[in-house]
Amino acid sequence: MLFQGSLLDLGAEEGPGPLTVKRVQLGHGAWIDVRPGWIGGADALLERLVTGVPWRAERRHMYDKVVDVPRLLAFYEEGQALPDPVLEEARAALDAHYGAELGEPFATAGLCFYRDGRDSVAWHGDTIGRGSTEDTMVAIVSVGAPRALLLRPRGGGGATVRHDLGHGDLIVMGGSCQRTWEHAIPKTAKPVGPRISIQYRPRGVR
Repeated sequence: MLFQGSLLDLGAEEGPGPLTVKRVQLGHGAWIDVRPGWIGGADALLERLVTGVPWRAERRHMYDKVVDVPRLLAFYEEGQALPDPVLEEARAALDAHYGAELGEPFATAGLCFYRDGRDSVAWHGDTIGRGSTEDTMVAIVSVGAPRALLLRPRGGGGATVRHDLGHGDLIVMGGSCQRTWEHAIPKTAKPVGPRISIQYRPRGVR
């Protein structure tokens, strides 16, 4: 497993740091907040999640055939204990910071394991459930090697926004982002180590 840790992570106190974010307005009522290096000890957290999460592979129908989903997955329902105390601490910190604005807690956590540059996720919005009709938030914590997360207006007509996320970085997509914008993790031919993303969502948003 090719992975180069972050020098900034060495000796860092484990867990979420102060949640000071920079908000960027994307347009059409969508915005993102970004906090680089929010989770201290993120490289050690990656190693624990790789071995401690019951990862599953999925297959999906695409056009006229069934294909492997190019990443491993795990999902934690509302009320289900998360696989590491740091993830519980992160969710509590997100609830404390965004609770008044969101109007509800982050209830579920979905994990994606990108093993190398061949793993990816296509353009999409989290529009299964309430995200298709309501403003909401999806908070993503990334640990491991940075990968490009791209955002673009749904239907085209605007510039693509790129953030390279890993080593404990946080991005929060809010407002109309899931309806009016799409996001993706593209494949890359460059040598790249593993990355895990943890997506915190309110109830009824997928």
